[in-house]
This record gives sequence, structure tokens and C-alpha cells, in this order.
Amino acid sequence: MLKLGIIGTNWITDQLIDAGNITKQWQLTTVYSRTEEHAREYSHKFDAQEYFTDIDQFFSEGVFDVVYIASPNSLHYQYARQAIENDKHVIVEKPAFTNPDEFSQIEALLQAHPQVRLVEAARHVHTPLFAAVKQQTSNLKQIQGATLTYMKYSSRYDQVLAGKTPNVFSLEFAGGALQDLGVYPVYTALALFGEPNSVVYFPTLIATNADGKGVAILRYDQFEVTLNFGKTTNSHLTSEVYGLKDTLVMDNPADLTKAVYYDDQQVAHPIEANVAENSMVPEMQEFAALFEQPDDQAQLAKYQQWFDLSRQVNSLLYTLRQSAGIKFPTDK
Repeated sequence: MLKLGIIGTNWITDQLIDAGNITKQWQLTTVYSRTEEHAREYSHKFDAQEYFTDIDQFFSEGVFDVVYIASPNSLHYQYARQAIENDKHVIVEKPAFTNPDEFSQIEALLQAHPQVRLVEAARHVHTPLFAAVKQQTSNLKQIQGATLTYMKYSSRYDQVLAGKTPNVFSLEFAGGALQDLGVYPVYTALALFGEPNSVVYFPTLIATNADGKGVAILRYDQFEVTLNFGKTTNSHLTSEVYGLKDTLVMDNPADLTKAVYYDDQQVAHPIEANVAENSMVPEMQEFAALFEQPDDQAQLAKYQQWFDLSRQVNSLLYTLRQSAGIKFPTDK
């Protein structure tokens, strides 16, 4: 059983721990939080054996094999670097890093620690249903584009309206809609269609100067893909991939639970695949297989695919930000 350490004690961490428990391949052993009270409470909540409030002690003394990093985006690089230097495997919450320079530095560090593996927690691309959607997309005789939508109102936006700057809407912490919900449609587009020829992002900026929502357009040789995402409103639109007379429809590109293929005659063919109640279960199963057999050739092949896709996502997010003039302190 893999021993898990965590950085970041919020709802997404709760979900990951629950997924690990469901797979019976993971055991939470170690918690890091900046405050003693929070660290103690969280470790007791999940029966972790130890907690730390000093990040250096966490990495040097903590009894764990893998660290899950769910801190504010701008801190991912720092913590991932420390993890690799201490020979800990890494699951880093999306977006993994804020720019290609950070990504390339982490990649070089991994080469210096060849037994360490780093994966990005993009849960939807590891699900059986996403694999079935990808297969159906590849079967389309002609692709004329896609529209991928994921808008979900964030309770933290209430704080913005009250004049505050929560981390998820802070440029200092590399926040904003693109860096959060926007990662899901970006991942989906790259996984289904590959890298585009050119991109542009039209953000709607909010009081914190971060993007609250926006529209991105990815241009390919024969078609365009439109990404709609945001954290300041809710959308009930589906996402679609357009063939000629046929269409592939998904409920949304993040919490993917339903997909239907409409053929040339507009007959609906539901795409059958197992959907876990906790959407993180498939990725935690795949990550466990990798970390338990890091040198297995089949696992290495999967790992390389995941890592290459993560690099492409990182590059595309950065290019989209640059097109919109959105800059983070880490870009310096």
C-alpha cells in the first residue's frame, strides 16, 4: 500500500483521499498545513499518523512515498521541486505549473532523479468514459470542430463581490478561470485533437484583474475548437464534437458522466462505460500502478504519454494567457 502525504487541505483533497481509500491502494500517513490547529484537525479527520507545519521537516522526516500537492497554483513549483529533491513521487493538482520555464526546470530535475515520477491530477482524462469518447472521436469520418463548455459559479466569487481577493481569483497566486476550470476543456481539446496551430483567449476580467470567465479559440488545419469556461456564472450547455452529419455530445468536459453519439440519421447511441461515483478513482488506480512499478515498460509508456500531455497543456495555458495579456509574478 502506498503511503500518501498531502499539501493542501480542502475539498479536492478530501475527494482524493476518499478515492484512494476506495481503491484500497493508498494510506494517508502525513499532513502538512501552515497552522498547527488545521494540521492537527485534518490529520485526526482522516487518521493520519503524523502532521507537520514546517515544510522542510515534512519532506525530510515525513513517512510517505507520494505527495499530493493541492496548494495555491503559484506554490506548486516550489513544493514539487522539494518533493523530487527528497525522492518522493508527486501528484500535483492541475494546473501543474504556471509557465513553461517552471515546467522545463521540473523536467530537468526529474532527469536528475530518475526513480521519481510526477503526474498531474487531471482526473477526467483517466476515466473509461473519456477513453470511449476519444475512441469515438477518432472514428469520425470528418471533424468540423468542437465546442467545449465548463462554467460553474465559485462561492469564492462572493468574496470578490465583497471587495476581497481570494487565492483562486488572485494573480499573485496564479488564479483565474483559465487556470482553474479552463484546464479541463484545454486538456480535452489536446487529448482529442492534438496541438493547435494558433490560439487566442478573450477573457472577462473581474475586480481582482484576474479572468472570471472567457472564451478561447484553438485553430487547427481544417477546423476550430471553441472553449467556454468560467467561475462567475453557471452554464447548462453540453459540449459537442462536430462531424459532418454526425455529432458527439458530452454533458461536460470535466465531470464527464454521459456521452451520446448521434449518427448521420440523428439516431442516438449512448456511449457505454463505467462511471465511478468518485471521479478520482480511475486516476488513483492508474497512479498507484505507476508508482508501484515505476520501471515497468507498460507503465513507463503510459507515464510518458501523461507527461507529454501535461507539458502541452502547460504550454497552451501560457500561450492563451499571453494572448490576453494576463501575467503572473512567477512569469518573471
